[in-house]
Amino acid sequence: MRAAVLGATGFVGRAIVPALSERMDVVAVSRGGDTPPAERVQPVAADALDPESLRRALEGVDVVYYLVHSLGQANFGDLDRRAATNVAAEAARAGTKQMVFLGGLGEDDPHLSEHLRSRAETARILTDGDVPVTSLRAGIVVGRGSAAFDTIVALVDRLPVMVAPRWVATPTQPIALTDVIAYLRDVAGHPDALAETFDLGGPDVLTYRQMIEHIGELRGRRPRIVEVPVLSPRLSSYWLHIVTPVRAGVARPIVEGLRNPTVATDTRIRELVPRELLTFDAAARQALSAS
Repeated sequence: MRAAVLGATGFVGRAIVPALSERMDVVAVSRGGDTPPAERVQPVAADALDPESLRRALEGVDVVYYLVHSLGQANFGDLDRRAATNVAAEAARAGTKQMVFLGGLGEDDPHLSEHLRSRAETARILTDGDVPVTSLRAGIVVGRGSAAFDTIVALVDRLPVMVAPRWVATPTQPIALTDVIAYLRDVAGHPDALAETFDLGGPDVLTYRQMIEHIGELRGRRPRIVEVPVLSPRLSSYWLHIVTPVRAGVARPIVEGLRNPTVATDTRIRELVPRELLTFDAAARQALSAS
């Protein structure tokens, strides 16, 4: 089997490439083509917005992993639509047998944030194509390099007192990066995963406040959180930009999405790919030890 990972140098891409290479040949696709070469790993430069470069990258590929997004750019929704349309067309042209898409949890309703709407729209564009798509939907992925997780750690480390909006009470179901990678890897070529959508979530449902408190305990800190009724996403993003490593352009759509509960309502993936899932605390310890 031969797989192409689009977004190979991103947070999830960097972790999935070596995991896949243990079982199959991997084309590691990024704009710069700068994935370190390794056994069974072929770095390739291509851009999801450039159909010709995609055509070359996807030649002879059985499974395409779609891990790209344009978050951080002003027109990220439009760019994501164009990228998904191009990839769907070129994957079909290449005779790809399966596409695996990692999207976001969240009910598809008018109140969904722009970021989560864009993720859902990307999934629809891909599934409307001719290649069967396996969509995996996750909330916060716990690992170093995750914008949401790194933001929580930075808040704990830098602020003894936090003035936070109501979104700190929003429930979410975080999942360890190692568990996400295992699910992504194991659905490749799985006949029961074709043209299906699965929710990914760890064993714990927590609010953002509880996650901050758990990280505080692991870091030996006790941050005080003061909730306020009004703090706009724009102000929240600027605030996060000042005290965390996350750029305001990335932080704002993420913050807007925090008002939406992201809890897994479909647990079928646990039967399809049985595994012991890491708790939030175990996943956080693993991530912090890797920093």
